[in-house]
Amino acid sequence: MHLESSQPAPCRPDWSPDALVVIRADTATDAPGRAGMHYRDLIPSRMDGRFIVSRISIPEGGPVPDYVHYHRVGFQIIYCLHGWVRVLYQDQGPALTMVAGDCVLQPPGIRHRVLEASPGLTVLEVASPAEHETWRDHTLELPTAVILPARTFEGQRFVHSIAATSPWQPGPWPGFEVQETGIGAASARHGEVRRLRSRPPEARTERLRQQRVFSLLMSISGRLTVHGPTLGEHRLDPGDACLIPTGAEFSLSAASPSEWLWVEAD
Repeated sequence: MHLESSQPAPCRPDWSPDALVVIRADTATDAPGRAGMHYRDLIPSRMDGRFIVSRISIPEGGPVPDYVHYHRVGFQIIYCLHGWVRVLYQDQGPALTMVAGDCVLQPPGIRHRVLEASPGLTVLEVASPAEHETWRDHTLELPTAVILPARTFEGQRFVHSIAATSPWQPGPWPGFEVQETGIGAASARHGEVRRLRSRPPEARTERLRQQRVFSLLMSISGRLTVHGPTLGEHRLDPGDACLIPTGAEFSLSAASPSEWLWVEAD
């Protein structure tokens, strides 16, 4: 749903390949954009141009004056944090509605159009590379006459992961559960998106090692703590997020029920 080409990244020392970056929910400010959208650039350095992470909101809601468009990207997901939004996607049938907890993989080049949003809609967008082109399609009309849910776009397949119908499975660590989105396989392993939650008593992972270039943890509810021998200890409250550097050793813990989003990509 990124409706405009990315702007050049400000020069901000907010990212280092060796340091954990904590992004507090109340530290950044929104910038007004087109069609009543407000954009918040969560990582102004954009990891030297590798990734852009944006919080996009529509405070007023209602019909969105969008047009059929597409993006030239390598990897792009949209995760709904609050409210709902109706979107049309090429060869995917009638307009779908995303609600809080839902996530879509927008494969490269898929045509789409935002139709309507609830007041207070808020989504998280992760895309790579940070600088990518957005093009308007003047000829294609949505919805298309054919429905091809298995169609691939540059080797990737559209996914609409619905939180309400996705089962929770036992996680790889005691006290944790995981909800898979299917985005790993559909994106040809360019990225992974998982929802995780903890269950009391205290849940704690074993020592983990971050292997991928991009690893973002965002707290959805409750409190999550990230520990690491070289990273220190960092508490994430709802809306907070952190970037874990490649190669870092870390563990996660939660003393009360919590839920969070984990996005990884290369």
